[in-house]
Amino acid sequence: MKLAGNILKMKTSLKNGLVDYFLPIGNDLIHVNELIGKNIKLNFNGEINCINCGRKIKKTYFQGYCYNCFISLPETDECIIRPELCKAHLGISRDMEWSKQNCLQPHYVYLALSSDVKVGVTRATQVPTRWIDQGATQAIKFAQTPNRYLAGLIEINLKNYMRDKTNWRKMLTNKIATNVDLISEKQKAGSLLSNELKQYIINDNNVTTINYPVIKYPEKVKSLSFDKLNEINKKLMGIKGQYLIFEDSTVLNIRKHNGYFITIE
Repeated sequence: MKLAGNILKMKTSLKNGLVDYFLPIGNDLIHVNELIGKNIKLNFNGEINCINCGRKIKKTYFQGYCYNCFISLPETDECIIRPELCKAHLGISRDMEWSKQNCLQPHYVYLALSSDVKVGVTRATQVPTRWIDQGATQAIKFAQTPNRYLAGLIEINLKNYMRDKTNWRKMLTNKIATNVDLISEKQKAGSLLSNELKQYIINDNNVTTINYPVIKYPEKVKSLSFDKLNEINKKLMGIKGQYLIFEDSTVLNIRKHNGYFITIE
């Protein structure tokens, strides 16, 4: 097998608790799980294209965009990282039609266990994709809101008491907090929420458990980047989050390389 093209973040599906990974490369889709335990070679030819307009660029912004798209597209606006800054509910957006389909839709605030317990926000349609991309091993829905802004307010409310980011090194070495009961954590979080926001807490206490296709987790990790090298030729030991894990404890963040032109064999 030898395929070449611009890559995008891996597509995922969850079947019987195990994640299946598929890498978009050009017009093809590679089932990456089938490559685990095998030696793979990835070559970067130096070409990067904006994942929106296709323009050839020297560096990417916001994981795959050229600068012009970064400062103008609604999907690269600051509220994507900080939902509490969303103004779509006020009729303010870089593209109101896009916001109607993405920001003014039901959102979940969730609790997930990826390194430690963290709080996060995602569109209802992105469950469980968002949890998988963060390398969560367990997740539970905490609240449901009619738009992104309100979900952001709840997240800000809870950030005073728990993390909102994943420690990617702990996640990739599988050094995860033990004896965590997400239902109990949800109850604690509910008691901490301001009265005006408690109305959005939902009764769904189903805990989703997620397992990743990994033969062996590394003790320590070293991040690889095609900004510093042109070839990776190593045995693939597993996949977690959006990372490829290799036998020598090196890892490659696929999402960081959106738009890079890669040859894989």
